[in-house]
Amino acid sequence: MKRNPIYVELDIKTDMETLWSLTQRPEMHQQWDLRFSEIHDLPQADSDVQRFLYKTRIGFGLEVTGTGATKTAVHPRTGNRISVLRFGSDQRISLVKEGSGYWKYADSGNGVIRFSTQYDYRTRFGMPGAWFDRLLFRPLFGAATAWSFDVLRLWAEKDIPPTVTIRKAIIHALSVFMLVVLWCYEGLVPKLLFPEAGELDLLRQSGLAAGREGMVLTLLGITEIGVGLLTLLFHKNRLWYRLIMILLAILMLGAWMTDAELMKAPFNPLTLSGSMIGFCFMASLSASDLPSAYRPVRRHRTVRGHTSDKGVNEHDLDL
Repeated sequence: MKRNPIYVELDIKTDMETLWSLTQRPEMHQQWDLRFSEIHDLPQADSDVQRFLYKTRIGFGLEVTGTGATKTAVHPRTGNRISVLRFGSDQRISLVKEGSGYWKYADSGNGVIRFSTQYDYRTRFGMPGAWFDRLLFRPLFGAATAWSFDVLRLWAEKDIPPTVTIRKAIIHALSVFMLVVLWCYEGLVPKLLFPEAGELDLLRQSGLAAGREGMVLTLLGITEIGVGLLTLLFHKNRLWYRLIMILLAILMLGAWMTDAELMKAPFNPLTLSGSMIGFCFMASLSASDLPSAYRPVRRHRTVRGHTSDKGVNEHDLDL
């Protein structure tokens, strides 16, 4: 089965030494790279080759351990750098048996380093392992690499530590997830599926629908589902969260004016809208400087039939 190597490339506004340090020092590398939980250099027998041990936690108390070797070189004229590596794991639970790849550091000028990687690997478990890799593992591994590169960019460009970036990304994702779920639930269940449970009576009490309560409630349900889906689309837009908070306040005030007794219920418009406003506030605060797997380039850039990387070639180094 043909395999496409994983390729990721990103322009980072930093200097060569800073990026080199953040990527070549194991204690720095393991902080931003989602693919590894721990990285440790092993005693160096060869002055040109650095061997290392890596660990990746896969959940349920399990971890995959492997070893690798890396060798670096600097282009004498351009100052561009490359680090080639081989890696592999002898553990039976590891899908990845062995692989190889490189990191390239190309100075693009104006304080920008083009950082790129390409790697490939062989899998275990025969044809089932190959199909699992092609359909799920390789796309996720490539996305994790791209996302990690953007975490590295924020560290190098804005001095935002990976722990802060990852924590903020988790808070943002959970806040957006809860908003989407709540909006879609409120639109689908009490308005479209079970309007007789109370929403229809509440609309009749308001006197705003003029006998068309069923149609109005259906439109409201569709609108709320739409707001939930749009929240997913505009999840980085702070203005969107301000508009949602205003809308939630209006809905809460309207319910209170229609039937003040609703506020005495255990789960009422005040607790629901208040919780959603809180999620909006957290999502808005965490919306800036978020890493994205879509920012890095995932294919070689070509200029007149040639790739954009210039300098040291990975084929010039042997491990």
